[in-house]
Amino acid sequence: MTSPAASAALRAQLASLTTEAFRPDLAEIDRLPTDAIAKIMNGEDARVAAAVAERLPEIAAAIDATAARMARGGRLVYAGAGTAGRLGVLDASECPPTFNTEPARVVGLIAGGPDALVTAVEGAEDSRELAAGDLDRLGIGADDTVVGISASGRTPYAVGAVEHARAAGALTIGLSCNARSALGAASEHPIEVVVGPELLTGSTRLKAGTAQKLVLNMLSTITMIRLGKTYGNLMVDVRASNEKLHARSRRIVALATGAADAEIEQALEATDGEVKNAVLVLLGGVDGPTAARLLRESDGHLRAALDAARG
Repeated sequence: MTSPAASAALRAQLASLTTEAFRPDLAEIDRLPTDAIAKIMNGEDARVAAAVAERLPEIAAAIDATAARMARGGRLVYAGAGTAGRLGVLDASECPPTFNTEPARVVGLIAGGPDALVTAVEGAEDSRELAAGDLDRLGIGADDTVVGISASGRTPYAVGAVEHARAAGALTIGLSCNARSALGAASEHPIEVVVGPELLTGSTRLKAGTAQKLVLNMLSTITMIRLGKTYGNLMVDVRASNEKLHARSRRIVALATGAADAEIEQALEATDGEVKNAVLVLLGGVDGPTAARLLRESDGHLRAALDAARG
């Protein structure tokens, strides 16, 4: 059990954080009509994008460093607790269907493991050792990137993950919503998006959670763009795992090439349904095996493969 002195110290620490600050102007929000509360909440949310915009240089630098490591075969690993951990797992889980990445290339770690996705796992977020163990099981190394995610910037699991990863030679990014955070100090690339106190005191699933989601969207999406996972703004590496995605695949080929339906079907058949390869077949005038070879030689970058096909 936590001692009274330790408990008092923690309360004092939390009281000093912007994300935990009390808003006296909202002390009677529960007395307001529903539409008034919704208007206030919407106004608070509108401030998030501007706060993220202030950190764009740091975000871009972190993305370029991440893409360089992933181009060498490294992985992108998110580590967080509670809402922050769930956001990391969410972003990681969307990468295979969107960008056809192997599940092990983008990984989400949450303090307490999979059970913590739906229920609180008591004490897990307070353990630096748990974070180190989770990363050791992945065999974190110099080509990997580890992103610690914590609204407060003090969560021991996130800070411990970054410290352990940095000691292993991995690139480290610290995403938090408080300035001068412990997580930022531990990271090579601190990204501190200060969105201000929450509508509900300390409920960091609100503005802080939205800010973290926006930054994670940028980290994964723009990294994948840098790795050649898109052609313009088309998801040419999309994995067609259901009927909707099969239809989307055909639409992407059509948008990229302007080809007729029959040509698109032939190209997809010749490339085992690979959208990027089918686009290269149609725009580069090559057969399926040649398209696969050119893409391998171009490290998956369609524009480079097209240049090679056109001579």
